[in-house]
Amino acid sequence: MADENRRSMALFPIGIVMKLTDLTARQIRYYEQQGLILPARTSGNQRMFSFNDVERLLEIKTMIEKGINIAGIKQVMLPAAEADTSETPIEERTPEKLSRKQIHRLLKQELMQQRPGKASMIQGQLSRFFKL
Repeated sequence: MADENRRSMALFPIGIVMKLTDLTARQIRYYEQQGLILPARTSGNQRMFSFNDVERLLEIKTMIEKGINIAGIKQVMLPAAEADTSETPIEERTPEKLSRKQIHRLLKQELMQQRPGKASMIQGQLSRFFKL
């Protein structure tokens, strides 16, 4: 079985995920409600999370700790899931040739490099740059 298949298998109930991520059930349900995660459901409608879901929750938690709000996290994470990595690397393209997906990826990289307590102009202001 491929590694990606194993990482996407829904294995963990919400109680285990709470212990792994140190998030509350309410926080996890909120992130699901906002469309940031999409856990699988059993026939009894119980949420089951994969390793990928846990990793994504940890990324969300890190961004929240850095001061990024939910709107900013959506701007960074949702387009990142749709990004096409087969294109030319960002460093090799001029600013005029950057696609929208590449701009999102660039902003995500910058946000992830921020240190707690050192807010950049971008944090909390992503809505100014992107029209939904």
